[in-house]
Amino acid sequence: MIDKPDTDRNGEHAGREMRLRAALRENLKRRKSQSRGRADQVGATERSDSERQDE
Repeated sequence: MIDKPDTDRNGEHAGREMRLRAALRENLKRRKSQSRGRADQVGATERSDSERQDE
């Protein structure tokens, strides 16, 4: 009986690793975008607060 070489496992591992890297990259992009959005909201709130103080 001849066993299959481990090349299938290595290929599966490489594919899984590539999918995980892509998912992590997308997650990082989403988190950065959310962070920028929050920073924009804080900046807008601070500007409106300072405008109220000027009045």
